[in-house]
Amino acid sequence: MTVEHPIPPLFDAQSKVLILGSFPSVKSREQAFFYGHPQNRFWRVIAAVFGEEVPQTVPEKKRLILSHHLALWDVIARCEISGSSDASIQHAVPNDIGMILRQCEIRAVFLNGKTAEKIYRRTLEKPLGFTATVLPSTSPANAACGLEDLIARWSVIQQYC
Repeated sequence: MTVEHPIPPLFDAQSKVLILGSFPSVKSREQAFFYGHPQNRFWRVIAAVFGEEVPQTVPEKKRLILSHHLALWDVIARCEISGSSDASIQHAVPNDIGMILRQCEIRAVFLNGKTAEKIYRRTLEKPLGFTATVLPSTSPANAACGLEDLIARWSVIQQYC
């Protein structure tokens, strides 16, 4: 089944770091906001990296992202997907990431996991002329990487904010 990405990008003119996931999970699509599954560690990781409380509401999550000069979106605009499984993604069409790059001075792009990396490198990296850094996925499916390791690895984003 082809699914359209339902969540607009989150950024403002002060955004310096762009974080790109692959495609919203079923829970995220239901909530119409990024990383909506309670077991996804994204919000815990970002809060820890910046020494903040873990946000609970969408307005709190937006404040956390924007107050630290981050931008947030996903690589894929539309794809065939079964549930929330990145492994099932087929016929991915990329988002217009250039739209964000034209509106703010992004210093670094980080990819949340291998699926985002694969799609970005195949479809966006060359046209955008922006090399991205892949970070370990915050998904609960990435059980090999514990929370403390994720926080340590994701701390690299601070130097670009």
